[in-house]
Amino acid sequence: MNVLFDENMPMRLRHDLPGHEVRTVVRMGWGSIQNGDLLRRASHDFDVLLTCDLRMQFQQNVPNFDIAVFVLSAPKNDFAHLRPLMPQVLALLTSSLTPGTVTVLAESVTESGARSRSTP
Repeated sequence: MNVLFDENMPMRLRHDLPGHEVRTVVRMGWGSIQNGDLLRRASHDFDVLLTCDLRMQFQQNVPNFDIAVFVLSAPKNDFAHLRPLMPQVLALLTSSLTPGTVTVLAESVTESGARSRSTP
């Protein structure tokens, strides 16, 4: 799969996606491009966009684009907080992706304080 990391994704996480081609918005020269235009451009060359921008699912009409969007939700957008979500990302990449969909991957804290991962 061709995967695009949004600007808010730590580049080191690409190592958690073996067998997939990972590029970043910055390396593509799209650093200052707004989300709608980003989705339009990315849909030509990528299968999925990984982002931490929770607003994208509400601000953009993702079904109009030929790309899947994975939104990673964690207390902070850093390597340590996002890395636990990467096995879920990898599993979804190996399953059938549906372009024009948004999947939110979140690490939640249960009442007992234990952490669990969910895909709402």
